Amino acid sequence: MPLARSDSLQDIDFTLRRQFNKTAFRPYQREIIVAALDGKDVFVQAATSFGKSLCFQLPAVIDRGITIVISPLLSLMMNQVEALRAAKVDARTLNSNTPLAERDHIYRDLATGHPHTRLLYVTPELCSLDRFRERLKLVYEQKELARIAVDEAHCISEWGHDFRKDFKRLSWFRDTFPDVPIMCLTATANDQVRQDILSTLGMDKTPDRLRNFTTTAHRPNLHLEVRFTSDEANDRYDDFVTWLKNVYSRRAAADRKPELEAAGERIENVSGIIYTISRDECESLSAALRCDDIGARPFHAKLPKEVKEGTLARWIANEPGYDIIVATTAFGMGIDKENVRFVVHWRLPKSFEGYYQEAGRAGRDGNASYCFLYYAREDRDRVCNMVMRDGQMVRDPSGNKNKQARIESLNRLAAYCEDTNGCRHAAICQYFGEEKVPECDYACDWHKDAAGLRKRMMRGLASEEWVSTQREEGMYDDYYSD
Repeated sequence: MPLARSDSLQDIDFTLRRQFNKTAFRPYQREIIVAALDGKDVFVQAATSFGKSLCFQLPAVIDRGITIVISPLLSLMMNQVEALRAAKVDARTLNSNTPLAERDHIYRDLATGHPHTRLLYVTPELCSLDRFRERLKLVYEQKELARIAVDEAHCISEWGHDFRKDFKRLSWFRDTFPDVPIMCLTATANDQVRQDILSTLGMDKTPDRLRNFTTTAHRPNLHLEVRFTSDEANDRYDDFVTWLKNVYSRRAAADRKPELEAAGERIENVSGIIYTISRDECESLSAALRCDDIGARPFHAKLPKEVKEGTLARWIANEPGYDIIVATTAFGMGIDKENVRFVVHWRLPKSFEGYYQEAGRAGRDGNASYCFLYYAREDRDRVCNMVMRDGQMVRDPSGNKNKQARIESLNRLAAYCEDTNGCRHAAICQYFGEEKVPECDYACDWHKDAAGLRKRMMRGLASEEWVSTQREEGMYDDYYSD
């Protein structure tokens, strides 16, 4: 029994202005929202700056009933629910951190069959619980279940870089509610992952209802660069501090400083993210930067909740001393800060998709931003060893398949780093299956200086022979924890 819908499409532009304080849609957002309001299944693959959350939030405001949003990311849930409630939208979340009183309120609301809640953010684990499923069945029987939205949908696929087995169980929604529209959204999916998503969610069974929206992975305002290093050189810190101090110097120049002062902007307010893999390195690096009068703060999963929330709020507010977040991968998903001017990968990420997502948090305002990755072959082998160990810990039948996909993704990222024969932007687009090569206006290290890039790689990396001897001696057996 599908949700009863209005005969006429409401003014989505009015809703955009009134509820979301935005003046215009980004390309394809309107088409996606119209398809959702028409009751279609929708697949969205778009870059991190696209604004995917609006694609299910705005229809939820217009439609009758409740939209269930499934996400693996607690920080994203909390951030989006807070923003929606500030916009006077009744949004709530059910997760492991939800207070008991709020949890009881939500379950009572669902038990009526006519919930007041418009968007309910839940984890994939919750969707497997009988109590939650029974409440949703009642909502469905009362024709109040508007749609199911699956965020970070690449987690469904065993061929994806971030597979989570609880996402596989989301097939229950199409089996149980065959006429309820499903929307799935991701920034990172190749053809194989995309087909796996559609098949698992049962969206490929009704192709006449399915609408696909895929945007380019190209982010022309991002300058992409790989900086080569080695264990012996150990020069990341000096290189980064020199670069950042030069940025500060240019901002303090006579022709720029008055402009910043007129805008009420500090010289040092150059917002950035440095990604590490180790919690210890996250702490030590941020402390070292503060000793050099650089406003850096750590962010990782083991910090107290109030510390993380305070750090995030101050960083978003551009407060002095909170210009740079030094973070593990626990940070960044769903964080809506538009003026991030740089993203630095201190170590090689564990996947190509992870690198793309994290780098893409720079320059969401469309202005020029800088993304560079410190690459060492020693780190490559350490990460490879870590991925191999992670795979051995997976005991379900999909473990080997997912480990294979993760190793392939890591190998492609290492090849990307060592490629000195082509554009970085083109390489990213080709990885995600795009045939058209984007125009790169000197926005990567190859276009900027191809000859210099090759020289820097030859000079900066340890030789494969040296790396192999260290591997044989077990020097890369230990690595970092998130």
